[in-house]
Amino acid sequence: MAESYAGAGVDVEAGRRAVDLIRRSVASTARPEVVGGLGGFGGLFAFDPARYRQPLLVSSTDGVGTKVLIAQALGRHDTIGIDLVAMSVDDVVAQGGEPLFFLDYLLIERLVPSLVDEIVAGIAAGCRMAGCALIGGEMAEHPGHLTPGSYDLAGFCVGVVERDRVVTGASIAPGDAVIGIASSGLHANGYSLARRVLLRGGTEALAARPPGFDRTLGEELLRPTAIYSPAVLALIASVEVKGLSHVTGGGIPENLGRILPGGVGAAIDAGAWPRPPIFELISAEGPVDEAEMERTFNMGIGMIAVVAPGDAAATLAVLERSGHRAFEIGRILPGEGVKISGAERS
Repeated sequence: MAESYAGAGVDVEAGRRAVDLIRRSVASTARPEVVGGLGGFGGLFAFDPARYRQPLLVSSTDGVGTKVLIAQALGRHDTIGIDLVAMSVDDVVAQGGEPLFFLDYLLIERLVPSLVDEIVAGIAAGCRMAGCALIGGEMAEHPGHLTPGSYDLAGFCVGVVERDRVVTGASIAPGDAVIGIASSGLHANGYSLARRVLLRGGTEALAARPPGFDRTLGEELLRPTAIYSPAVLALIASVEVKGLSHVTGGGIPENLGRILPGGVGAAIDAGAWPRPPIFELISAEGPVDEAEMERTFNMGIGMIAVVAPGDAAATLAVLERSGHRAFEIGRILPGEGVKISGAERS
């Protein structure tokens, strides 16, 4: 019997069916600058330099880590794409950039068109939230490489910012206010530790509702990452934002520290915002000490803006109008490093 690609585990026809299924999702993210449709060898985007005096392109790429294992354990794949988009678009906006377009890479053990459609629907939803276009991607079927039924995701975003409007943190000075925007939970960082602590007894624990939670553990762990880019762009248009930090792996200390100029540090009051219960659960079940929690998880703050003290109230108002809870969580001080106090919880 003659061998075939399908016999080796790669179904080209399934790939064609999957592309047909995702066309509507992809089209729902279109911006006026998108040229052509799905199916070309590359995505086309008509960037208009006349709109900008000195445009700089901003790019970011990321994945969703082992959060995909939660989606696969629950058999729910419609939100993991939101996480994928959030991780890149919020890196782009952290430098003041407007996300323009996004591409995804789906690595899958066996290509099931309905599964691909569900995943890409989530990616498209994230792009619509962020205001960027999904202009292309890749579906790679790898039988024998991944375990049956599994997949992984990566994404890439390109944005634009005026050269003189790049947010770098260089003007941050002692006395400035540190504003934290609430996270929607774990986002897409720290899942290897969270799974180790919370799923010691197996994935059956995902169906349980922990005391004090309004949802099952699985639903909590799969809660989509917040997308901040539209709110942050509205903030940049309203006040002078001196620095922005997307709180991902490394937590507040590492990510806020990345934008602080030499000679200044930050004092953060961990009692200034409500900590989502998922963090208390991980800490107690581990047990995981406070320092490890702070350098692994966002602890309830997903994005940070540094503004002049006189702009703090206006910053909070803009963010609240944009649909995000925000808190003044600290101050910039002379010195070095990010120090968090008030973390003792009952």
